[in-house]
Amino acid sequence: MKFHSLLLSSLLLALAGCGGSSGGSGSGSNSTPANNNGTGSTSGSASGASASTNGSSATLTANANAGQLMTCQSPASSSAAAGSPLISADTPSPDATRMFASGSTFQLAFVTNASSADNVNWAVSDQLGNVAASGSFPVANGPVTTTLSCTSTLSGYFAASATLAANGGQLPSLGTRPTGIATFGVLPNLASVVPAVTYARQDEHRFGMQGENDNGPVLADLGISWTIDAREMSTMEPNGPNTFNPAANNLDPFYTSGQVMRLIRLDGIPAWASPTGAFEEDTNPPTSLSYYQNYMSRVGTESNTIRTTYFPNQASNYYQVTWEPNQFWNDTDANFVAMYQSVYQGIHSTDPHAIVMGPTDAFPSLTTTRLQRIASLGFGNYIDAISTHGYYDAGTSPSHPPERVATDPDPATAASALMNEIRALRTEMVADYKPGTRLYQTEVGISYDLGSSYGPNYPTANVLFAQAAVVARTHIILLGEGVDQSYVFYGADYPGEIGYGTFFDLADAQGAFGATNISPKPAAMAVSALTHILDGTNTLGPVNGTPSGVYAYSFQQLGNGAVITALWTHNNDVWSASTGFSSTYSVPYNLTVDAPGTSGTVQVIDMMGNPQAMNYTNGTLALNLTEAPVYVVSNNASVAQANVTTPTGYVGN
Repeated sequence: MKFHSLLLSSLLLALAGCGGSSGGSGSGSNSTPANNNGTGSTSGSASGASASTNGSSATLTANANAGQLMTCQSPASSSAAAGSPLISADTPSPDATRMFASGSTFQLAFVTNASSADNVNWAVSDQLGNVAASGSFPVANGPVTTTLSCTSTLSGYFAASATLAANGGQLPSLGTRPTGIATFGVLPNLASVVPAVTYARQDEHRFGMQGENDNGPVLADLGISWTIDAREMSTMEPNGPNTFNPAANNLDPFYTSGQVMRLIRLDGIPAWASPTGAFEEDTNPPTSLSYYQNYMSRVGTESNTIRTTYFPNQASNYYQVTWEPNQFWNDTDANFVAMYQSVYQGIHSTDPHAIVMGPTDAFPSLTTTRLQRIASLGFGNYIDAISTHGYYDAGTSPSHPPERVATDPDPATAASALMNEIRALRTEMVADYKPGTRLYQTEVGISYDLGSSYGPNYPTANVLFAQAAVVARTHIILLGEGVDQSYVFYGADYPGEIGYGTFFDLADAQGAFGATNISPKPAAMAVSALTHILDGTNTLGPVNGTPSGVYAYSFQQLGNGAVITALWTHNNDVWSASTGFSSTYSVPYNLTVDAPGTSGTVQVIDMMGNPQAMNYTNGTLALNLTEAPVYVVSNNASVAQANVTTPTGYVGN
């Protein structure tokens, strides 16, 4: 079950009373914004930057205070294929990610097919339309490829746009990507800002993903350490019993590098073992629970061997038994618990380091309700951890962010806000389940708004910004309320459920599962920043005393390291599909980062991973918060710990 989509908002932050930058990535206010399809002006420039539109190069400093900028220069021409469109663009990369390391050189290639000699006016804009680089260059008539050599220390999402001065045109739509843009990403470089973390165990990493299994370059760029590996009986024994041999080489070779760990998925009964006579997604227990236990013992044998062979620094294997039983399970609670008993006993008989988890309902509130209902049946004896999906609304999307009902005066309505659903779930875990039980969120995605469709004019730049902001905020809330690991959903766009992808599928207009020709949306680059900042942390909890509409969560790096606080504001009145998802609405907020009477400097990182040093006085940092989260890196852990509420029952690493 999938609902929601995240809003990509870039934040405006400035010292109170000072003339700070007002752009989403720190751009000066005199840069010309793009329209909703990302088609930027070529004439804007930030204060202190140079912008040339009359020849070989054009540069615009997008964050002059921090020294982050993008340059594109040295156009080189070559022939292009006959039949090329009037104008198109791409940023090809050897690993097919269209994401590039900060400071590396990458190519921005324009193909033109003008009827007469002309000039190309081009621009590269960020998620808010702030121009990062722009310029123009001459082209001959006919099919021509002109390649610019670019480099950027400004990180995040970027959209190239272009038109011919005389012949017109704009970049064509491609797959699920709308008309007018060609997108790429620059990865954050936070080595000097976010201290490196030493992991005692590999499974201390906090981020997983669905939809990019086996795509090592994408997963690495996004900072993803976990994917889901299928060991359902329906997958391993589709045609009959005793056909899964745990000693055989059943492992996807991708996992043999030991870089990306496995969440082992167990739901799914083949027709031959189902009381329905057909494949079932755990609607009922299999016909023989004793055989099911035997099968699970073999899964445990194989997984224990895999862990010790390829993941020697991973302490445990993680097994998810059921998948959204709120929509699939049709049997009794007693049989549900009996099925878990057979799984638990089978796996634990052969894997001494197993973590068996469930029940994984679609919403945390549904997981809570099930846990309450079946606790008296002994369910807690047959799980080692709780898993849930993280959906919170009937449509998790830009228009339905996780805070939408958090400030509702009716407590029953406010209880459906994501943070309150997780708080209720953790309260139930403490009440009826083992002390120290961990909580795993294994799927939540943010789609476009319900009723949307892929097309040449959709999504707009504003929708993409909103989606990214909501994606980031959703995972911050989950982790900040005490989820141990959180899984991003999904890789590239796919058919039927519109916009869940964090990447465009450039090959299929409706998206396709397993797409390989992809380019990032703002959401992907917001995820990359999020993981590079918050991975390797323990949760401290929500910051105390924030005013209505302000959200703040603190974390501390493993080994009693740096404190990282994520903050933003949300106001339903400035956040809607009809009037737009505001990137400029802001509220002032003072964050305590140090002891009273102290002054100093902290690093503040925007949603796309761009850092900026900011001064604080009397222990307090003055911020202007927007709908796009920012991250504050500070060092006084005792002050942070005294200013939060630890999630109920949370233990950490």
